[in-house]
Amino acid sequence: MWHLQSARAILRALGTSPDIGLTSREAAEKLKATGPNEISATERTGIGKLLLHQLSDFMIALLIIAAVISGIVGDVIDTVAIVVIVVLNAAFGVFQEYRARRAVAALRKMSAQTARVIRDGARKDVAARSLVPGDIVLLEAGDVVPADLRLIEANSLGVDESALTGESLPVTKHTDIVDAADAVIAEHLNMAFKSTLVNRGRALGIAVATGRSTEIGRIADLLRSGPPPMSPLQRRLGVLGRRIGVAVIVICTLVFLIGLLQGQPALLMFLTALSLAVAAIPEALPAVVTVSLGLGARHLSTMKALVRRLPAVETLGSVTYICADKTGTLTENKMKVGAVYCDGREYAGLTPEMPKPLASAMAEVMALCNDVDYESGTLKGDPTEEALFSAAKAIGFDKTELERDKPRIAEFPFESERRCMMTIHETGAGRLALIKGAPERVIETCVDQLTSRGRSKLESNILDVAAEFGARGYRVLALAFKEAVTQSSFDPEGDLPRDWTFIG
Repeated sequence: MWHLQSARAILRALGTSPDIGLTSREAAEKLKATGPNEISATERTGIGKLLLHQLSDFMIALLIIAAVISGIVGDVIDTVAIVVIVVLNAAFGVFQEYRARRAVAALRKMSAQTARVIRDGARKDVAARSLVPGDIVLLEAGDVVPADLRLIEANSLGVDESALTGESLPVTKHTDIVDAADAVIAEHLNMAFKSTLVNRGRALGIAVATGRSTEIGRIADLLRSGPPPMSPLQRRLGVLGRRIGVAVIVICTLVFLIGLLQGQPALLMFLTALSLAVAAIPEALPAVVTVSLGLGARHLSTMKALVRRLPAVETLGSVTYICADKTGTLTENKMKVGAVYCDGREYAGLTPEMPKPLASAMAEVMALCNDVDYESGTLKGDPTEEALFSAAKAIGFDKTELERDKPRIAEFPFESERRCMMTIHETGAGRLALIKGAPERVIETCVDQLTSRGRSKLESNILDVAAEFGARGYRVLALAFKEAVTQSSFDPEGDLPRDWTFIG
């Protein structure tokens, strides 16, 4: 119940401090006691076990029995044919699972994390697997949280917890005690959990749980606690195999008994019954099923889906409905600018149809009043800000280039009370303030608006337009600017100035 305790009490209990952290020796000793900070993969299965798994299917067992019977009755051709089918079927299944396992291992190696910690009084980058309870961890936008952390400091911290809770929107965090013993994980707002993603802001936290002791580790243990379920195809083939087996035994027994009643030699009737049993078993069925599933796995691989076990292909094909209880579960978790309203008209995003002065002013606010990081062609930050960044960049307004001419000299991050974000930039003509946020909050501070003809009186129906956008499912933001400002004119704790110019 870490969320019920103060940060000071947890620091004292774990024998650490935010300035010095653990010593390297303390961290090494704790690592021996707690083990590495990783969710151990399932026990590695050798090639022999993989092969036995492929041969454990009921239909394959029937084929092996049929091969033995064919050998007994001297039907060498059938025996060889059945053995070849069984071997090829097992080899294909083993190859598919082994290849998928290697791909998963490569992905896991590529995604090996590092974490920024304070140890021995200095900031260090260490392997995330070496984190231990008591480590002081630093978080920034774009970081994957390396362990369960109790937050000590949080500056506009937003965390994407969809991997843990299914909630698609970033959760704003704080450092206060959450005084509710029955609070669910999604309500632990003073905690950051392993494997979640920092969308915005910065934070400092104490590692309170690592490895399998983390919330995501407990979920992994639950998934591994039961036997792997059989796919619909495996269940149906099992039923079919048992029915064929029973039918073959009954019919062959009747043929054998009827032959004896007719006075036929017992050995002849026994061999006849065995031959009939071999003929009744559909030896080509497993091969047909395996080839079909293999083609399905190949098709899925072209869509970047990795199939580890072939029956999963049929399982996916058997799905009729997917029921989900979160709005973001079935989305790409990406946003884009879908509609823009300015100067009394709606546009389908930032388009060439917009008057150039309005498009330029709007794109500048989208790019500059934005905390997205753009490293190696990858966006890191809040999904809403990523959408604004991409829209501005698409029409030639790159944040990096704009900041060279208009460097940021001050910022007022988004806060739930203020409901907007502000940045101040130095330009050749003086200082420029930009703002984006809740329409009702931004528009109440505006005295005029920008149009294609210059500045004019503020429209009276802008809030109605914003409400209509919201009713259509949009997340609505208002953009505005203010020229010739001084940094001292902004009070982070006070009200906003009342002389902004609304853009759109």
